[in-house]
Amino acid sequence: MGVPYVHERAGARPGPEVLLTALVHGNEYSGAIVLDAFLRSGLTPHSGRITAAFCNVAAFDRFDPGRPDASRFIDEDLNRVWGPRLDAPGTSCELHRARQLRPFVERASHLLDLHSMHEPAPPLLVTGLLARNIAFAQALRSAPQVVADAGHADGVRMRDHGAFADPAGDRIALLLEAGQHWECRSLATSRDVLMRFLVAVGSLARSDVPPGWLGPDVDPPAPVRVTGRVIARSMDFRFVQDFRGGEVIARAGTVIAHDAGEPVATPHEDCVLVMPSVRQLRPGVTTVRFGRR
Repeated sequence: MGVPYVHERAGARPGPEVLLTALVHGNEYSGAIVLDAFLRSGLTPHSGRITAAFCNVAAFDRFDPGRPDASRFIDEDLNRVWGPRLDAPGTSCELHRARQLRPFVERASHLLDLHSMHEPAPPLLVTGLLARNIAFAQALRSAPQVVADAGHADGVRMRDHGAFADPAGDRIALLLEAGQHWECRSLATSRDVLMRFLVAVGSLARSDVPPGWLGPDVDPPAPVRVTGRVIARSMDFRFVQDFRGGEVIARAGTVIAHDAGEPVATPHEDCVLVMPSVRQLRPGVTTVRFGRR
């Protein structure tokens, strides 16, 4: 018996072990729509294997358009459990699912994790800090801004698990933030990046790509390297204006928000705001990241 909601397509020759994941968060279903369309397309790799995993279907099954954020997870964030907790005592719905998916993650040579964002914002390709991931993402020539960050303080992401985080290794892991959860352009971005990823890996040829799946090639801007983050201390956190992400704040010390009446200011000149959001506001949650090119 196979693992539920995990599908494999194998080529005739040995080659890369590609893992495509969607629905790590149950309310982020643009990636799942694209992954489903890929599976229905009948495309198979020329070499190696493509594994497609719909990760937190249990949370997605609870999706309610009237409460769209409530189905992000059931017990805890599935994208924060990929560290020592996998081998520790205890369980949750998400830990159980992560342990089911772990063999596919650990055999993958290349991982593309499809996500979307709470707020309308330009798309991002999150690479971690390793130079090989940054170079791979830049070479895709896709629309999303490449963002290099060190992960989250409250847990390990799938894309940072195990060998993907080994500086001496050669495995590639990217996380796509395709845009706002329910915008149609998030579908277009996910289709484009998924196909570019498979072509770059060598699973498919560019001539295999279905018509309309690829957008125009883009000369990528310099990567944004995350320099810090703002953690909410209270429920009284407010940005001073409607930031959407990608804004460059020229002066250090510019106030961008207030938290319980205290100013939150940019730490350096030419500070790029990355994924500002109070949609999931509570003490301890990241509300914005700072970066520089």
